[in-house]
Amino acid sequence: ERLDYELGVIETMGFAGYFLIVADFIQWAKAQAIPVGPGRGSGAGSVVAWALTITDLDPIRFGLLFERFLNPERVSMPDFDIDFCQDRRDEVIRYVQREYGADRVAQIITFGKLQARAVVRDVGRVLELPYGRVNDIATLIPNNPAKPTTLPEAIAGEPRLREARDTDEGIARLMEIALQLEGLYRHASTHAAGVVIGDRPLVELVPLYRDPRSDFLVTQYSMKHVEQAGLVKFDFLGLKTLTILQRAEAYLRELGTPADLAHLPLDDAKTYEMLGRGDAGGVFQFEGAGMRDVLRQMRPDRFEDLIAAVALYRPGPMANIPAYCARKHGERWEAPHPAIHDCLAETCGIMVYQEQVMQIAQILAGYSLGAADLLRRAMGKKIRSEMEAQRKIFVDGATSRGIDAAKAAEIFDLMERFADYGFNKSHAAAYALVAYQTAWLKANHPVVFLAASMSLDLNNTDKLAALKAEAAVIGVELLPPDISRSHADFRIERKPDGSLAVRYALAAIKKVGVAAMRAVCDQAPFASLADFADRVDARQLNRQQLENLVRAGAFDRLEPNRARLLAGAELLLRRAQESAEARATSQIALFGGTDDPQQLRLPEVAPWMPMEALVHEREAIGFHLTAHPLDAYARALSRLGVVPVASVGARAAGGAGRLRIAGAIEAIRTTRSSRGTAMAYLRLGDGSGGAEVTAFSEVLSASRETLREGNLVVMTITARTIGETLRLTIEEVEPLERAAARAGQGIRVWLTESASVPHIRTLLDQAGRGRGRVVLVPRLAGAAAAEEVEIALPGGIQVTPRLAQALKLIPGVAEVEEV
Repeated sequence: ERLDYELGVIETMGFAGYFLIVADFIQWAKAQAIPVGPGRGSGAGSVVAWALTITDLDPIRFGLLFERFLNPERVSMPDFDIDFCQDRRDEVIRYVQREYGADRVAQIITFGKLQARAVVRDVGRVLELPYGRVNDIATLIPNNPAKPTTLPEAIAGEPRLREARDTDEGIARLMEIALQLEGLYRHASTHAAGVVIGDRPLVELVPLYRDPRSDFLVTQYSMKHVEQAGLVKFDFLGLKTLTILQRAEAYLRELGTPADLAHLPLDDAKTYEMLGRGDAGGVFQFEGAGMRDVLRQMRPDRFEDLIAAVALYRPGPMANIPAYCARKHGERWEAPHPAIHDCLAETCGIMVYQEQVMQIAQILAGYSLGAADLLRRAMGKKIRSEMEAQRKIFVDGATSRGIDAAKAAEIFDLMERFADYGFNKSHAAAYALVAYQTAWLKANHPVVFLAASMSLDLNNTDKLAALKAEAAVIGVELLPPDISRSHADFRIERKPDGSLAVRYALAAIKKVGVAAMRAVCDQAPFASLADFADRVDARQLNRQQLENLVRAGAFDRLEPNRARLLAGAELLLRRAQESAEARATSQIALFGGTDDPQQLRLPEVAPWMPMEALVHEREAIGFHLTAHPLDAYARALSRLGVVPVASVGARAAGGAGRLRIAGAIEAIRTTRSSRGTAMAYLRLGDGSGGAEVTAFSEVLSASRETLREGNLVVMTITARTIGETLRLTIEEVEPLERAAARAGQGIRVWLTESASVPHIRTLLDQAGRGRGRVVLVPRLAGAAAAEEVEIALPGGIQVTPRLAQALKLIPGVAEVEEV
């Protein structure tokens, strides 16, 4: 009956062709194994769309309304937004171009405007000012894509910009011109998702633009105007989560445990238990700190809870989250009228969805669902004359059904208030399904989940760092890159004990390239460095690539001394080139076939200190992978009362408002506060996890040199909960090395040779005076441990882990112990 009704409406409104076109390219995409989302937007409320496999969510089971998508009482264009795998979305667009004609399919133009940073750089280039100087000026302008800072705002809020303008005539001229040009159109581009299809060559309907970099037609009209011209728009969106799910399915097949993520039962206890703990890192829609708090409060145990969570976690509706959770866990509630109890039961008596407003109008006042959709839209627009007319229709309809007029007016006011907050249930349900699929994968196959997530963010250092921290939280081992065992992409590796781990991808190392790493991996494994040099394709590997592989530790199995191999990188490359030339001329190289790495005659270089090795590793990988620099400061951090970053949330929930944390600054983003003053958001990582901390203008100006990416710092922070979000604000910050020296730790040094004493003295003089104690313990020949003599050096020394590591490298120093 529902299907027949929808088909009749679609045919009457003349949209059958639209549905068939969408069904055609979606069915083609699925036949090509291109992941397609289960639905998006109000289109998921259509049974016809579900029957045509445009959507994958049964709208009858979840109470989704067709009239929210197409209203038979008000003709409006249908609009299916379709999510595709982001890697293969272009294949679907190409199919549409081939199927319907290259002259009838076009993308939609967009226009890029000159924003503050761009206009400064462009004007600086035209005025031929030094690039470095212009770049310094541009970087003083806060970069916030969500709310771009204008040039006047930046000048007003940044003293250094005003100083540069007032003291440098060139910069003053640059600013004068840039202020006039800011906001003008700079270039034409194409809309990220929109495509139009015409029933005749598009040149007959709209002016077209030819992008010299593409063979695709582009309309000269932008999004709004192209629809006014009568063309039908289709949105081809890229959703990376679909790609993650597809790669996860491939990993599961390789492991012999295939799973069909598109047809999972929606009652998996492990999934809901995991989400109830707030363990949602990397889970679509649910990975934010605020949403995790919601999940902990809600403790979802059914799919309808996830739909509600997606709809409620937005400004406005989130005020109803505590009431929803309290009612879910037993607090009594009553519907405004018994007749609508069932309509509101799934959301514990709270109006959450736009569809509920429509159903209430239908049940209480006799509206058709089409008219109810008009009521919902009128409530959203708040046009007074229209609202008064609707109020009379609603009250009259309700009283004709025996409902008291005052009660009907009260319910209308309640609906009007909630209509502002109501969310499209069809969209919430479709996205809750993708979230559930991701969460199921993490709960039941965490190693696969992590490998698939990291695979998709192969070139996104920030995302990989966050996923590395997530691996530690969920207990997944991340194996370091290995030239013989790694692949170009992330892979799941079975360890000797049968457990699974994720092997780090070679192509995730900075500046090495996917194609080059695939060529290297095709030749793996390697028995020695000479074997590597003799078999690798020298055309695929340059010095920078090789050096970054060394810094990342990819050759540790073949040569553990990274400093030595880095010094011999040129020798290794020369050997690879000679071997390639010999193969090309069918000659045998002088050292051909040898497995002895000494034949490469690598320079004799002392190994890096652990801290130095970690610095190189971070440069090559983008974050600390095998260890964290803070590990060496464990005793000092304990003395300073530093707490792990991962425990800050729990401590704040327990009432701790002022805490001390330490870590490496992994990223920093400057912006402007609502008052126009400078501020910054920093990501701090300490090995246990990461957290975002905020630095306001006072701290930022006083500690600008300390607050730089890569620096190790100790922070005193204030933890506050705003709504459902934990906010960490810096009160004080200082370099970790200085804080560690102030902590007054000591070291005990065992000596086997008296010749090491002058070298120790030199290092201690360089360290400078401080509160730390240094004790020398000579190991006399033939003496027992009980007979050891300790010699405490007079005065205090600035004792730090860096000093301890330097002492270990002195010949004749047998052992160094922090005390």
